[in-house]
Amino acid sequence: MDFQNRAGSKFGGGGVASQSATNADRRERLRKLALETIDLDKDPYFFKNHVGSFECRLCLTVHQNDGSYLAHTQGKKHQTNLARRAAKEEKEGRARENGGIDPATGLPVGVAQVRRNLVKIGRPGYKITKIRDPHTRQQGLLFQLQYPDAAPGAPAPKWQVMNAFTQHVEEPDRNYQYLLVAAEPYETVGFKIPARELDKREDRQFDYWDADAKEYWLQVMFMTEREERYNAAPGLGGRT
Repeated sequence: MDFQNRAGSKFGGGGVASQSATNADRRERLRKLALETIDLDKDPYFFKNHVGSFECRLCLTVHQNDGSYLAHTQGKKHQTNLARRAAKEEKEGRARENGGIDPATGLPVGVAQVRRNLVKIGRPGYKITKIRDPHTRQQGLLFQLQYPDAAPGAPAPKWQVMNAFTQHVEEPDRNYQYLLVAAEPYETVGFKIPARELDKREDRQFDYWDADAKEYWLQVMFMTEREERYNAAPGLGGRT
């Protein structure tokens, strides 16, 4: 960065850069680096959706412009997912060389375990509480689900967020997204929540499975409007 003309700095010296200016410079450097190494026309994970935003099919993230996407590709999350995908493809390649048998499991490629036919016993009970952080003023939701008939030692429930254009239950509405929670032997339940970006930091988003009480707790926090505007700014992008 050029610190020479910053207020309070001497000629030839370097002024103190703000955190936002430092982040902006980092994003711009990542974008330029990505432009030198990535051809978006040949990127299999680059996708422009019907509303004009750009999506990363590998990380399931949405970006307001190609500069934000390019900066994302140089971030830790995208690079980690690329490494995982490469390791998976390498493993499948070795399995094909062995006649289509996975050497780790002894099963055909793509078969990780024996499928079980489970009888679904209905939906779990649940309670939803609106929450707000007193310091950041972030809004969020706390989900409490009860699974009284879950088997002892059953795995913890799993959850994920699905956008409105992926589901086929009702007409898509871009203003909403769906939070799904699945646990055997219960039916998967879905909650319709605002289509706002989630804050994925560990102290903001977490889940907990109480195996004794057979209750599942899940908290999600939405980013503030200021953070969402920052994410949409060209060349700045959000957290990776």
